[in-house]
Amino acid sequence: MATTISLEQEINPWEAQAARFDYAARKLNLEDGLWKVLRQPSREIIVHFPVQMDDGRFEVFTGYRVQHSQARGPGKGGIRYAPDVTLDEVRALASWMTWKCAVVNIPFGGAKGGVICDPKTMSQGELERVTRRYTAEIIDFIGPEKDVPAPDLGTNEQTMAWIMDTYSMHMRQTVTSVVTGKPLSIGGSRGRREATGRGVRKVCDEALRFLEMPREGCRVILQGFGNVGSNAARLMMEAGYKIIGIAEYDGGLFNRDGIDIHALAEHRLRNGTILDFRGAEAADPDELLTTECEVLIPAAMENVITSRNADRIKARIVAEGANGPTTAVADDILAEKRIFVIPDILANAGGVTASYFEWVQDRQGYFWKEDTVNERLEAILADSFEDVVRYAEAHAVNNRIAAYMLAMDRVAFAIKQRGIYA
Repeated sequence: MATTISLEQEINPWEAQAARFDYAARKLNLEDGLWKVLRQPSREIIVHFPVQMDDGRFEVFTGYRVQHSQARGPGKGGIRYAPDVTLDEVRALASWMTWKCAVVNIPFGGAKGGVICDPKTMSQGELERVTRRYTAEIIDFIGPEKDVPAPDLGTNEQTMAWIMDTYSMHMRQTVTSVVTGKPLSIGGSRGRREATGRGVRKVCDEALRFLEMPREGCRVILQGFGNVGSNAARLMMEAGYKIIGIAEYDGGLFNRDGIDIHALAEHRLRNGTILDFRGAEAADPDELLTTECEVLIPAAMENVITSRNADRIKARIVAEGANGPTTAVADDILAEKRIFVIPDILANAGGVTASYFEWVQDRQGYFWKEDTVNERLEAILADSFEDVVRYAEAHAVNNRIAAYMLAMDRVAFAIKQRGIYA
């Protein structure tokens, strides 16, 4: 699958997604017409809108919403606020959501959104005005039966509350099911906040069982200590894993005897950083990625494992808590090293699965206990892990290509059953 390409091409998320898609489509013998349908998003929305800042001046922001496929149900996907959001990135994330929803077999298609801004430099008032105006600009294209946004990088429960309220004001009725990842008080689901991290822990459990490796003392290094990384670390420590390393954008921590995640979480809450934590030594984040361990979890940004460091990865298992942390070129290197990769469209699917549960509860007007959410989440991920590894064995491909093939097969089958409207 590898070809000679520049690093810029290698780390372009849309190109990376397309490379995996094309390879899986060939292995699947996907017919030419469906190949064309599934390779491109069905809709790309670009909006430019003015917002008044706190000092009275106006700024014009650019926002995106890409809907890749709605063959199996409404679009589903987060909205990210970041200064480096690009249309290619949002396209790639939307397509990954299509495959992610299909891998865990929930009735959604893929979508994604983003606004070019830096939320770290903006006040709450400015963020609210950006969110409400962005929502108003795309309001004709979202809704419980159309496309259901969720939080992502730079957004949170409060952002979703603003979107839900803006949409509801335009509809002249409260519509809680237009977004997921909301506060509990206005239709959020118990267990949603921890769901992605819980899903990462569950697929790691399944991988250890599949590879016949013990859980007790299993050494884990995480890249990223945000929502996904911190929850995965805590749940894994409580389950008997040994978290020996945490890498963040501003530094890292290492303790061969294991890091107390509860104490680290308290330290970060007090200080706003994981640095200077007394329960571990300072470590270089890049070196942590290539430190020997049983499980490596990239749980932050895209393109963390590339052709520049893949040959030095010393983990037995790579569980992708983030979207797109491994480039297509790096995939081939990890495969040669016989590293067991749990791809992002499976490993971090706990979040969208719990979002599906939230959407169902909102539409029912009946909310489940947290134990029920967690049990149903873990059952779906266990079944999906089994589906992927069996598909990989049957078709003699790695786990990522198996996950793509399985997902594409399900989406293509839905399109065939529905037919093409013309």
